[in-house]
Amino acid sequence: MVQKGLPWPLGAFKNKRSFTSIDNLTSIINQLIVKDIEPGISQVADDEALSTNEIIRLIASAQNRKSRICNIPKKMISLLARTGDIFHLPLNSERLKKLTESYVVSNQKIKKALGIEKMPITSHEGFKKTLESFDNRTRMKTREHRWYG
Repeated sequence: MVQKGLPWPLGAFKNKRSFTSIDNLTSIINQLIVKDIEPGISQVADDEALSTNEIIRLIASAQNRKSRICNIPKKMISLLARTGDIFHLPLNSERLKKLTESYVVSNQKIKKALGIEKMPITSHEGFKKTLESFDNRTRMKTREHRWYG
């Protein structure tokens, strides 16, 4: 939506999402290789969760665009989603729930097991690096296309 210049219509919803940057994941894996910890299931995530609105802002910033976030009232959006349920539209109640719910996990167990106070990079830094890598891949493909095309 950001790339096409379309506004994000769900700005009124305040949700958070956990992410795991590749740098934080590789750091955890490297430590698991060398340290002996209690077996079990742990969740790996960056220390802070990001809201969808923050993600829209980060994407817009990475593309040198203005973030366009609309705060359409939640009741109006919910009504549109229920209409989508009836008429099988792209925005329906199930999709709205997926787009607006929070999905946050805790990384405290793995950090405690490895003796880590803080992950190496923040969610914002990791997300920016990811967006930059996408941009670099696009530039490389464009160059390859010009070269071979």
